[in-house]
Amino acid sequence: MTTAADGPPRITPTTRVLLHDLAVRRDRDEWIVGRMTTRTFVALPAAGARAVELLGAGLSVGRTEESLRAETGEEFDIADFVGDLAALGFVARIGDHAVPDAEPPRASLPWLRPRHVRLALHPVIPLLVGALLAAAAVVLVRRPDLLPGYRDLLWSRHGSVVLLSGAAAGWTLLLAHELAHLVTARAAGVPGKMRLGTRLQFLVMQTDISGIELAPRRHRLTAYLAGIALNLSVASSLVLVLALTETGTTAHRLLAAALLLALLPLPFQCMVFTRTDLYFVLQDLTGCRDLYGDGLAYARYRARRSVRSVRSVSSMRTVRTVRRGVGAGDRDDDPSARLPAHERRAVRLYSVVLVVGTAACLTFMAAVTLPVDVALLVRAVRGLGPGHGLAGNADAVTVLVVLGGVNVLWLVTWWRNRRPRRSAGAT
Repeated sequence: MTTAADGPPRITPTTRVLLHDLAVRRDRDEWIVGRMTTRTFVALPAAGARAVELLGAGLSVGRTEESLRAETGEEFDIADFVGDLAALGFVARIGDHAVPDAEPPRASLPWLRPRHVRLALHPVIPLLVGALLAAAAVVLVRRPDLLPGYRDLLWSRHGSVVLLSGAAAGWTLLLAHELAHLVTARAAGVPGKMRLGTRLQFLVMQTDISGIELAPRRHRLTAYLAGIALNLSVASSLVLVLALTETGTTAHRLLAAALLLALLPLPFQCMVFTRTDLYFVLQDLTGCRDLYGDGLAYARYRARRSVRSVRSVSSMRTVRTVRRGVGAGDRDDDPSARLPAHERRAVRLYSVVLVVGTAACLTFMAAVTLPVDVALLVRAVRGLGPGHGLAGNADAVTVLVVLGGVNVLWLVTWWRNRRPRRSAGAT
């Protein structure tokens, strides 16, 4: 028996391979093949999926080529294909040679088994969420005064109490939101991992549920929308409880503040250019493999073309030369040209949303967020000292700790995650 130290094995027509436990799902004209343990997945044409099936059944490389030739009338290099599968970590053994296996990524809450949370994918759950939402909508129609406003967050005259309680409630809801993704994905057999991340200027918690691509569409959409459903369920429950509490009481003010905190993350989910939950729903419904990555590549391609066109005009070249500069040669560089027609249309449209949304988001940060952050920090520093009393000092310290801590945490998280990862995740 050979080992990894002996070098890569030679693949001959008589070579047989042992594949790891792979999952396969048809998706339009392709097949998604993946290994849940390592969360590695690839889209293959029908012939590729058939080759995986034949190799997994124990056929040799030569016999697999013969079978595919008989079924399709085409020639395939299965030896190279086996090498590609091995590079993906799909092959456990090539002949007598054991293929080194990478350590699988760690999952959050590894003790949580699919059987523990199988009810999360029960078809009745969306009906219950819908009924709860409908009941809250009826209450709000009859009592529109229960709709919260930004002033409801200021439920106490002590700023430090408001800030600390808001931060605690907000992060608790955020954790519950991500747990909803994790639990639903785990019910579908996907390990899932929660971690902090950044989306432009936002600090977010995200759940990597790579592997959900192999689940049925209903399960995939349920996992993507689980966080939003939890926020809506919490908000609907708070509306119903608010209707039973007396206006003006501390309990009523606390419930109104909690209701607003439960609703605040929902508009963010519409910012699909930052890969929110609704982004993954959109990607799934459009049948795109990597809507963000392909959209970004296409936006960069269009930007390069625009720059070249402007340079051509500014250098006073002839119209014929300018047209040649944006002609057939540039079309060959179009990254969307290699995509299927339905993906190409979606990617080009999404690239517009990506550019406009990102520009608007960064402009808002420069014009509003940063000045407000600086003003709050300056005011907090000025509020320190014996002349401002105990309450004033407490409020100033709280602002410095919370606001400064969030900004430091954003920087640390961005630095640790600065290498982009392509995965099916939700925020």
